[in-house]
Amino acid sequence: MKSAKERIGEMIRILRKKYPGSHTALKFETPLQILVSTILSAQCTDKRVNQVTPSLFQKYQTPADFAVASQAELEEVIRSTGFYRNKAKNIIGASKKIAEDFRGQIPDNMEDLLTLPGVARKTANIVLSSAFKKAEGIAVDTHVKRLSQRLGLSKEKDPDRIERDLMKIVPREDWIEFNYLLVNHGREICQARKPNCPECELKHLCPSAKEFFTETELNP
Repeated sequence: MKSAKERIGEMIRILRKKYPGSHTALKFETPLQILVSTILSAQCTDKRVNQVTPSLFQKYQTPADFAVASQAELEEVIRSTGFYRNKAKNIIGASKKIAEDFRGQIPDNMEDLLTLPGVARKTANIVLSSAFKKAEGIAVDTHVKRLSQRLGLSKEKDPDRIERDLMKIVPREDWIEFNYLLVNHGREICQARKPNCPECELKHLCPSAKEFFTETELNP
């Protein structure tokens, strides 16, 4: 099989055709909202986050609002997203820093975003790509991690190392879209428990397909 760099262009073309207009499933209107939503999405489905955020964003509309929020009250609003104590603490902490150090404006660069409590590269990349249309990296969530390994794009397990591998082979102009393409494919075809390789349009480019299915099953 060809190298990852030789296969990546065709993979992107196939996925883009299959999932046109791919973008984050999180619903937001402002940079603050996508930041908070992404923090809430850790180990939680986007669908659940989208059920919680309408009432959340009605109650807290600015970084200053979140900065002075009662942690107990915030926890109650976001409880169903899981790990709500730590998420509430991070949202309040990040909002305080935004209000105090960034004049209430969400930072639009990786360096500053990474200074916010609860923000690692995945969250920063999603905020930059979704709110500011900036590509400073590739967000590596659970879907991207799983598919990068199965598709033979990275042998690493650490998200930051996977991201570095992807940035070497994915053209920069595709960095923003690449995360969403893999997320869509991970949800629809390449699920965690058992991928649907026979229906996968990337099976001829995937070194893992024959680990799950026989040649006859893949190409009946």
